[in-house]
Amino acid sequence: MNAYGENERQTDFDFFIAHYSEFYEKYGHKFIAIQNQTVLGVFDDEINAIQETSQKYPLGSFIVQECNGDESGYTNYISSWQLVSII
Repeated sequence: MNAYGENERQTDFDFFIAHYSEFYEKYGHKFIAIQNQTVLGVFDDEINAIQETSQKYPLGSFIVQECNGDESGYTNYISSWQLVSII
C-alpha cells in the first residue's frame, strides 16, 4: 500500500505552485484537487472539491488548493499582537 504522507503532499503543493499561472489561465478562479502531480478535478468551491474527489479517492490522499490568480490562493498570513502593560 502506498501511503500519501507529508512528502507527497509537499510534492503536490510544489507542483501546484509551479503550474499556478497556467492553472489560472486555463481554469480561472477554481479549486483544484491534486494527487501525485496529477489534477484530479477542478471545482467551483472547496466543499464540492473535497466531496466529489473523496468519492473516488480516500480523504487524506489528495490536496485541494485554491487558484485565484494571486499568491493569496496559496499563502496564509498569521499575525499575533500581544499587549504588554507596565504598571
